[in-house]
Amino acid sequence: MNRRSARTTTLVLGLALASGCMNARVEQSRSAATGIADGEAIVILARGLHNGNETESKFIDCVDRTLAGGQPALRVIGDETFRDTFYPWFEPRTAPKAADDLGTLLAEDALATKLRKEQVRYLVWIEGSTEALDGGGGISCAAGPGAAGCVGLMWWEKDSSYEAAIWDLKNSTSVGEVRADVNGMSVVPALIVPVPMIAPTQGKACKRLADQLRSFLIEGVS
Repeated sequence: MNRRSARTTTLVLGLALASGCMNARVEQSRSAATGIADGEAIVILARGLHNGNETESKFIDCVDRTLAGGQPALRVIGDETFRDTFYPWFEPRTAPKAADDLGTLLAEDALATKLRKEQVRYLVWIEGSTEALDGGGGISCAAGPGAAGCVGLMWWEKDSSYEAAIWDLKNSTSVGEVRADVNGMSVVPALIVPVPMIAPTQGKACKRLADQLRSFLIEGVS
């Protein structure tokens, strides 16, 4: 093996290992004590996400499933079900933009009665995204008589950053925020056939954010 091939192989191996390594940071800030009783529900809604962005919709669904399926499991009302049930109060154009607006909205008797009936205790607004950051490299493919293949290497960083603002509907107040940020390296080496090794930053961010939310709501004391 010549020096150039050795350097290429070392780079491929190094980036492949890096693709399996992700850095995660979770933070929270609290402004009030929390707790949730049996039967009380939590609702996760998307805020600041583009309409039709399927990837980010999947993130909200992931948080829902993780909270509903973990230990202890929480009762979660899905985004679409909640908006349909409480139409038109939480449609994008009419939903409260800040916790200060929540008191005005909850002053409507019809909404307050319906929320009590459905036992909706917490509303969690999530905003954020998963983005590809700096990267490099390239892959070229060619085909000839009886043979075809690709050679090269591509890599890029991915960052999944999300923030959840938590509102207590029972007390008409904001109780705090939870943030999760996960960064990782994705690599696509090609020696005849490209082999994508994608860092699952969004899945890890979902798990970390949901676990922190569960802890925040169940065990939280200011």
